[in-house]
Amino acid sequence: MESVLVANRGEIAVRVIRAAKEIGLRTIAVYSELDRNAMHVNIADEAWNIGPAPAGESYLNVERVLEVARSADASAVHPGYGFLAENAAFAEAVTAAGLIWVGPSPKAIATMGDKIASRVAVADAGVEAVPGTLEPLQSAAEVVEFANEHGFPVAIKAAHGGGGKGLKVVYEESDLEAAFDSARREADAYFARPEVYVEKYLENPRHIEAQIICDTHGNAVFVGERDCSAQRRHQKLVEETPAPGLTDKHRAALEQAALAVARATDYVSAGTVEFLMSQTGDFYFLEMNTRIQVEHTITEAVTGIDLVKEQLRVAAGDPLTFTSAEPRGHAIEFRINAEDPARGFMPNPGTIVEYREPGGPGVRVDSGVSAGSSISQYYDNLIAKLIVWGRDRTEAICRGRNALKTFEITGLATTIPAHLAIIETEQFKTGKYSTRFVEDSLDFSNLDTEIAPHLPSEEEEEERSITVEVGGRRFVVRFWAPVMAAPTSGGQKAAPRRRPPKLEKRSAPADDSGLVTAPMQGTIVKVHKTAGDHVKEGDPLCVLEAMKMENEIKSAKEGEIIDSRIQPGDTVTSGAVLMVIR
Repeated sequence: MESVLVANRGEIAVRVIRAAKEIGLRTIAVYSELDRNAMHVNIADEAWNIGPAPAGESYLNVERVLEVARSADASAVHPGYGFLAENAAFAEAVTAAGLIWVGPSPKAIATMGDKIASRVAVADAGVEAVPGTLEPLQSAAEVVEFANEHGFPVAIKAAHGGGGKGLKVVYEESDLEAAFDSARREADAYFARPEVYVEKYLENPRHIEAQIICDTHGNAVFVGERDCSAQRRHQKLVEETPAPGLTDKHRAALEQAALAVARATDYVSAGTVEFLMSQTGDFYFLEMNTRIQVEHTITEAVTGIDLVKEQLRVAAGDPLTFTSAEPRGHAIEFRINAEDPARGFMPNPGTIVEYREPGGPGVRVDSGVSAGSSISQYYDNLIAKLIVWGRDRTEAICRGRNALKTFEITGLATTIPAHLAIIETEQFKTGKYSTRFVEDSLDFSNLDTEIAPHLPSEEEEEERSITVEVGGRRFVVRFWAPVMAAPTSGGQKAAPRRRPPKLEKRSAPADDSGLVTAPMQGTIVKVHKTAGDHVKEGDPLCVLEAMKMENEIKSAKEGEIIDSRIQPGDTVTSGAVLMVIR
């Protein structure tokens, strides 16, 4: 293996490229037209355009990715996480093209990526799973039947995905049909597979996951556990390792179950087996992620093992460089997302104006952005991952607090204020929290998430660049030039355009005038009400998808819709008028 194509973008592409360079591999980046000047593109040895901004036309375009791999003479393909990372057909196509696939076998991906098939496989391995269906659901009526047998709440989940995408928790029968439809749409949008199944939803469990890695020489190692219980919208916010309060007995049981799951599918490469832990300490299999995990960083922090390098070595046929892993100290990861906690963690795409990462002993930042980078509605809203390490949990929390306070990101709202609020709670300080802790115990509505962006000087130079693509391969010419103001219509030079002193904070979806506006840029995927309909306060009006997440827009007042300007499939900008209510 002499070179690797990284079939991804953002911080994980940067992470893989850096690891590959350290072991002497030539690195090949791919990028959409929107990512032409992204960090992963600039640090790779070479970069290739694979299509327009929408992921379906670029990062999910299997034929184009493989075409570039052939043209660039790549030896291997590393998928990162997300996009095609858990696509068995893609893994099979990579190996069929004579390339090395950096990951588990297509068979293992297919089995564990199908949440229904995986439940059957782990049951055969003697590992208990949360009660749920073993066939894809055909209608919402089947969810009703399951709920009648097992009781509410229930979780409708994407059969071919994870990460909280395509997952809807339902507490009442009246919400089932809408949740079923929404879960299918999200599953189809994110994983190109709309199938869903249903599970009994455990209330107040802990989300504990086991990191494992296996090679082709028969070595399989449990690399420790992570507690990922600090979540909102079933998406992880904060992860830590070792899991607080986990006993040696619990840890041994977790290791045994995780390795049993790996053996059940002849697993090779890095993977994460996720469990729910009940209040009584019982573990239930949740799913297996057949890829490098977002939060692999904290496992690296406490073990000193570079999991991405190990992935690459395993793919090349080499044995693991270690046989056991003992944690040292404590590590915490904070996912810095472009979301506004004060508005229900509303996705907040936009342009980063200022960006300064924290530093110092025990502080690591994995990112793929810089000042001027755009966080687009087309992709995940992760900006960066802040990882802190301490000799013990108390030191790690203190180091995390200081790092969060000095992490400077302006131009858009981020989750940093929410992270600071979370680590100050008694539940987090004592390590006694569950997956419901953030949503049930914290009110973020009063957080100050308005950010004053940088005001440039009037006599400022800026770096400019011209991008040239030859045969699909990208080359960049950079130069510096004065910031020039555009002339006015009368021929006079206009004053330099200033950015506003702070971000505009939009009001509720409908104001006193009756205008219903889009809270963010996105795509309308469903319209509940149209012109002529009478609505009450709180009635759902439409569903807006942004950053692969669905957001239901509700009416802020009672009245009649006298104008509807949207239909499914429309792309709208932030602040665009969707409807008018009189």
